[in-house]
Amino acid sequence: MSRTRPAGFGQGRAPLRDVGVDPDYRFTLANERTFLAWIRTALALMAGGVAVSQFLPSSGLAGARHVIGLTLVALGGVLAAGSYRHWESNERAMRMGHGLPTSVLPRLLTASLALVVLAVLGVLLLESRR
Repeated sequence: MSRTRPAGFGQGRAPLRDVGVDPDYRFTLANERTFLAWIRTALALMAGGVAVSQFLPSSGLAGARHVIGLTLVALGGVLAAGSYRHWESNERAMRMGHGLPTSVLPRLLTASLALVVLAVLGVLLLESRR
């Protein structure tokens, strides 16, 4: 049976089912659970961003809550896209019998959340001085 892919999808890369051999299903399921954990984190970031921008009281700093909220939503979107890419890379490596690739996702998430925390602390400090 012939498989078709949307134009531009995985450009130049064979579909996962056509690469290597099927790994032990337990590893595939563990990879999927990890992917779903990243997706849950992405959804939590997006929900937190919406909550910040909609329910946080307005401060004296024009648009601060919206900037923080949009940053969290954007981070969630980037994390969701990156988690799929990481899942696919891991699955491809397992099928080919290679070592698992490293991921930038933990470093990206940590650095981004640290910046958001600093921004929130800055807003809180400015608000407390008023």
